Amino acid sequence: MKRISYTRLFFLLIAVMLFIVICASCSISADAPSSPDTPTPAPEENYDNVPPQTAPAEYTSPPETPKITEGTETNPAETAPSVNPSAPTASTAPTAGTSVTSPPGSGNSDFEISSPSMLTETADMGQDYLDRIIFLGDSTTYGLKYYKMLSGGKETMQVWTPSSGTLTLSYQGFATIVYPRDGTEITIRDAVIREMPEYMIITLGVNGVSFMDETYFKAEYTSLVNDIKELSPNTKIILQSIFPIAENYEHQSSINNQNISAANRWVCDIAEECGVRFLNTASVLVGADGWLPEAYQNGDGIHLNSEGFGKVINYIRTHGYP
Repeated sequence: MKRISYTRLFFLLIAVMLFIVICASCSISADAPSSPDTPTPAPEENYDNVPPQTAPAEYTSPPETPKITEGTETNPAETAPSVNPSAPTASTAPTAGTSVTSPPGSGNSDFEISSPSMLTETADMGQDYLDRIIFLGDSTTYGLKYYKMLSGGKETMQVWTPSSGTLTLSYQGFATIVYPRDGTEITIRDAVIREMPEYMIITLGVNGVSFMDETYFKAEYTSLVNDIKELSPNTKIILQSIFPIAENYEHQSSINNQNISAANRWVCDIAEECGVRFLNTASVLVGADGWLPEAYQNGDGIHLNSEGFGKVINYIRTHGYP
């Protein structure tokens, strides 16, 4: 009886121990961390309420103000005219067409003019006389500065031209020039008031011959001369003839020596009517064939080179205005 009891007790203890071991194993398994081979997924972010990113606006620099060029270091500015559409068509100047070939020269006699207003030959008035003259004009005048023909060279105070180089006679009433003493661009009248020149040589009209008739040409030129006389009564005004063109000039057919020589007679008439003087420099710039010689022009057929301006300067000094 006792034997059976001990046996049963032994198996009961074994069963209890197995139960305890099994329970302990289960507890350890439950507490163990997850396997590293199975990563825990990251929580999803909700982007529904996030505002979209906007790229910063690209910076655009302000447009550059166009600069007007007064002529390059290789060529003075071109003298192509800015034609006023409302201007009357010239009766003596043919309308520019498809042909850009100037008519043949008709001999230098067309540039010979006789008038009481004309300055005649004198003794050389010298450099001092030249230094007292203001030169008003377009790109054919600008060459005096470019080729350093006057005191001060390219920094001379004596040349009045627009920054563009182009000064069309029909726009003289409101056209501006670069006033060399401070570099500002002001009207011709304002410059005259500031400077009160002792002498002024005006060279205008090469653009005008392409579209201005005699009445229109004379009215504009006379207006300019009379205004200068009124603003600066002591200024001695000299109207210089328009320079002839060379045979190779091909820009505009109505700018030709036939029209230029006719306009020079108008300029001479204006000088006489306004009581100022006329300087016929064109007479020493035209060859026997009626053209500006190749040796006097810079290659474009209308602008003088240093040799051509040398002829101009010499003529001015030897046809002085006492």
